Amino acid sequence: MPELRTDRLLLRGWRDSDLDPWAAMNADPEVREYFPEVLTREQSDTSAAFFRTELDQRGWGWWAVELTATGEFIGFAGLDPVDEEVPLTGVEAGWRLARPAWGHGYATEAARAVTAYGFDSLALPEILAITTTTNLRSQAVMRRLGMTHDPADDFDDPTVPEGPLRRNVVYRLAP
Repeated sequence: MPELRTDRLLLRGWRDSDLDPWAAMNADPEVREYFPEVLTREQSDTSAAFFRTELDQRGWGWWAVELTATGEFIGFAGLDPVDEEVPLTGVEAGWRLARPAWGHGYATEAARAVTAYGFDSLALPEILAITTTTNLRSQAVMRRLGMTHDPADDFDDPTVPEGPLRRNVVYRLAP
C-alpha cells in the first residue's frame, strides 16, 4: 500500500499505536459534531480494523495521518467508494482530525494529497466530497481544493434520523 507524503504530513497504514488516539477522537463530541453519535471504543477499533483491511486489499482507502515533525497521529484522510445508501455513485474524499490539529491547514493538505493520488494513480474521472449542510469547516476545505457545489446534488441521508444532520451537500472535483 502506498504512503502519501506532503510537506508536513505522512498518510500511512494504521498501526496499533493509533487505536488510543483514534478512540479519543471518536469519543469527542466536537469531533463527531456532524455525525449522529460518538463512537464506543469497540466501534472505533472496528472502524480502524476495517480501514486496515481496505488499505491492504485495495491499496487505497482511509489512511492514518501523522505529523512528520513529531510522528503524532492526528486523524485520517482518504478515498472510498460512496456508501450504497447515498443516491449517487463515485469515489469520495474525506478527512477527520483531532481537535488540536484543527486550524493548521492539515485537512486541506491531506485532502490535496488524496485527491492527487486519486487522479494521478487511480485515474479517477471525478472525486466527490459529502458533508452535512451545517459542516461549514469541511465545506471550506472543499472550496479550497477547487471543488464545486451544485445544490441539485444535495440529498437527505436515509441513514440519519430527521434533524439538522440529515441534509447533505455534495462537492465535485475533476482532474
